[in-house]
This record gives sequence, C-alpha cells and structure tokens, in this order.
Amino acid sequence: MTVFCRYFSLLSLLALATPLQAAPPLDSAVLCYENENVRPWRTKAGTGLNFEILESVAAKLKLSFRFEGVPWKRCLFELKNNRYIGAVGGSFKPERMEYGIYPGGNPPDASKALYVERYVVVRRKGSAVNWDGKHFSQLNRPAGAPLGYSVVDDLRRNGIAVDDGAQTTVDVLQKLLFERIDVALLLQGEMGSLLAEDAGLREKLEILPRPFVEKPYYLLLSHQLVKTRPELAEQIWSGITQMRSSAAYQEKERRALGIIR
Repeated sequence: MTVFCRYFSLLSLLALATPLQAAPPLDSAVLCYENENVRPWRTKAGTGLNFEILESVAAKLKLSFRFEGVPWKRCLFELKNNRYIGAVGGSFKPERMEYGIYPGGNPPDASKALYVERYVVVRRKGSAVNWDGKHFSQLNRPAGAPLGYSVVDDLRRNGIAVDDGAQTTVDVLQKLLFERIDVALLLQGEMGSLLAEDAGLREKLEILPRPFVEKPYYLLLSHQLVKTRPELAEQIWSGITQMRSSAAYQEKERRALGIIR
C-alpha cells in the first residue's frame, strides 16, 4: 500500500510538472495558408513571395517550415487548436485574435507585415456604378466579396449590402458577370493576374481607378507558440521585416507587381 501511494504521488507530481500541451518543436513547424491563388503572394501550389520570405526566415533561424493549403476559416480554426503554429496572410480583425497573435498585438505592428495589398473595385464594362474613393453611386445590387475576407466587414460598416456567399475570386466574378452583384471587391494582385490571363474577362470587366482600401497582411502565430516561445515568435516576425526591407526582395516584389521604375 505504501509503495502504491508513493507511486501515485510521483505520478501526480509528474502530471503537475508536465504542460498540458507540448510546445511545438523548433526544428519543424507547420503553417497553413488559404488554398486559393492570391498572386503574387501565394498560389495553391505553394509558390509565391510569402513563401520565399518565410523559407528565408526559417533558414536563418535553423527551422524547417512546412506549408499546408486549406480553406481560410479552417486555417484559423486549426491555428486556434494548435494544429498549426502560424497562418499566412491574414489582415487585422480584432475577432481573429481569438485564433492567433499578430506581431505587436492589438493594434498590430505594420512594419512586421508580410505584405501590403489593396482591394480594388471591379465592375462590368458599361455599368453606371462608380466609386469615388468615399462613396458608391448607382449601386442597385449588393457588392460581392469572397467568404471570410475582411473587406466584407468594411463594406457592412459603411452600410453597403454584401453578397459573401462565394468562396473564391473566380466565383465572385461569375456572380458579377451574371449580374447577381453590381461590383466585386477583390485583391489587386490576383485580379490583375486573372485579367492578364483571360482576354474574355478583359472584354467584360474593368477595375475602377480608386482602390477601396489598402491593408497590411500578417503571419499570425498560435497562442501556444507565443506563450511558450515568445523569443522565437519575435525572431520570426523580425526576420520578416528584415527580408522585406532588403533591396533584393523589394526589387523582386516590384517586378512581381508589374511596377516599373
């Protein structure tokens, strides 16, 4: 009986000394990203500027990042559940802090963003709908945007009816072409890539000259990682800043965005 009690006590002490969840290993870590093209930043195939930055950061820190493409809402949900240590490419929404941590907290430190992107306003050619930078005119049907994108909240805060039932940029454009919505709010890089690839879209659609909004996009890290390894979290975010500020990367980004100096 005495031996059993001592054994039970030892197990109890070990249980108290052992964290409920093991910290993610330093040598290998999985990050999720939305399994849709968001060019030039990311593609479904796992290529793009975001991955180049993160792989360079990992190499400097002697880490090994793996990337998994999943639907965006699942990416955030599994980040919260510690299946992933990070979610690639999220703009700031206070409610997303339930799922992960932004660099700098609330508000985030924009200098540690992965990239900055614009939402552009797309309409059918010949449409009277316009956007003057502050207000829409001749908007009779809802505006469209992909499900889960932060611009949906921006539109609703401005009293604009939104159709966010489509999962992808291409699906939103189909709604625009079939006149179920009057405008589409989409990311500039991906929209530019689609127009460059598809002459049919170029004949039917156009991007209005004034963007709707410009936003920084971040690598969200899991609550668990930030809590158990705060120094590593800061090294990852600071590494992103260093990579983005390098002349070589800035030139690569300009070329990818079609910016000619």
